[in-house]
Amino acid sequence: MTTSTRGTAKIPAVLVLEDGRTFRGRAYGAVGETFGEAVFSTGMTGYQETLTDPSYHRQVVVMTAPHIGNTGVNDEDPESQRIWVSGYVVRDPARIPSNWRSVRSLDDELVAQGVVGISGIDTRALTRHLRERGAMRVGIFSGEALPDAGVMLAKVRQAPEMQGADLSTQVATKEAYVVPAIGTKKFTVAAIDLGIKGMTPHRMAERGIEVHVLPATATVEDVYAVAPDGVFFSNGPGDPATADHPVSVMRGVLERKTPLFGICFGNQILGRALGFGTYKLKYGHRGINQPVQDRTTGKVEVTAHNHGFAVDAPLDKVSDTPFGRAEVSHVCLNDNVVEGLQLLDQPAFSVQYHPEAAAGPHDAAYLFDRFVSLMEGQRA
Repeated sequence: MTTSTRGTAKIPAVLVLEDGRTFRGRAYGAVGETFGEAVFSTGMTGYQETLTDPSYHRQVVVMTAPHIGNTGVNDEDPESQRIWVSGYVVRDPARIPSNWRSVRSLDDELVAQGVVGISGIDTRALTRHLRERGAMRVGIFSGEALPDAGVMLAKVRQAPEMQGADLSTQVATKEAYVVPAIGTKKFTVAAIDLGIKGMTPHRMAERGIEVHVLPATATVEDVYAVAPDGVFFSNGPGDPATADHPVSVMRGVLERKTPLFGICFGNQILGRALGFGTYKLKYGHRGINQPVQDRTTGKVEVTAHNHGFAVDAPLDKVSDTPFGRAEVSHVCLNDNVVEGLQLLDQPAFSVQYHPEAAAGPHDAAYLFDRFVSLMEGQRA
């Protein structure tokens, strides 16, 4: 049986990392056990969007902000139809939510969706541990009859790893649907759903784009059946090294020289389509305060991120690819990770972060306008 945190605040809970480090706290959300990859998010706000981002599928999210849940939960901000995180770790959950848009508490929402969490632990120490040792498998266990330490650790080490995981079809839509343009329709875009967030097609619709959202299993023929002016590849979870089908579809789009835009997982797909490799970051980028430089303008943007993999492309030169010359267009100023790619001989580009800004700053909204400009240029 699950109850709200107000009823579980005294129920013991334990977080166990695969390297054996253990944190003891109190149950938060549903009571039980859960497993996933331990990652941390540095966002000070936007927990509802984080929880419902499909890119967090099979991850246990540690919030570095100490106080979570103070604005409650509403029905307007979710980025998908459900919470996708495998588990949730906070230091100090709000006792009473206070916001004019709130319709229920965060802890009640976690209980309703069966999300096991833990509170009352030193999330700063846990975050520092993950920065030093890297993202790793983790388990959260709660209830009056907890297993012994050896049993809990064995269960964590039996959980699947993120490297090699093919997850996009698990979170993507099963049926195609259309998000109509707001105002006058100017363009049609086929969007491949690899774990798309709801705000992304909305941002395109605001610019007069009718968005046909297609399943991750869509073929090149499915894409061109909607007569698109442009093609979009979304964010999503898992290891891009497993995404052979989306890579094949993207190559088909590149062969036709249709304007193309990818974000996050879509950036990694473009990297693979161009012949670059991908690799797993030590602990990834997650949060809404990551500095990225647009190398085409020199402008530095504060951006929203959620990725644990990156493209292995040279920062210091233009590369020859099967589809013409390509270069790194954006770079993270914290660690020089590739944050964007663009082709120089045809209309295709991508970024590794979230320009839809849900939640997050609006510095990167111009990328949707850049996509529109590519479609206008192609039409002209």
